[in-house]
Amino acid sequence: MKLVPENIQPIGGELAICWNDGKESYLPLEAMRRACPCAGCQGEPDIDGRVDRPHVSYDPARSFHLRSYAFVGGYALQPTWEDGHSTGIYSFDLLRRLGEWEPQPQAA
Repeated sequence: MKLVPENIQPIGGELAICWNDGKESYLPLEAMRRACPCAGCQGEPDIDGRVDRPHVSYDPARSFHLRSYAFVGGYALQPTWEDGHSTGIYSFDLLRRLGEWEPQPQAA
């Protein structure tokens, strides 16, 4: 079965997704934005395959607030953030993985 969202709703600081397999994901918007897969956020490989990740700065008042989103084909979601960033295309598989990730406690 192809994994697709049946319902997506921003709720507070999270994006809630109900999947067609009956599971639900709750993605913190800040974590989602920091995981933006676009080349401007993650970098892109040079001719030798090395990736130089760019420095990305965030405005806490705008960078982690979702303005809108659009579907890309039948495979991805493209959010637009309040700071205007909109080049990240999140595949449904990536969204599912982000929703299953749980932060580990930091060592003291």
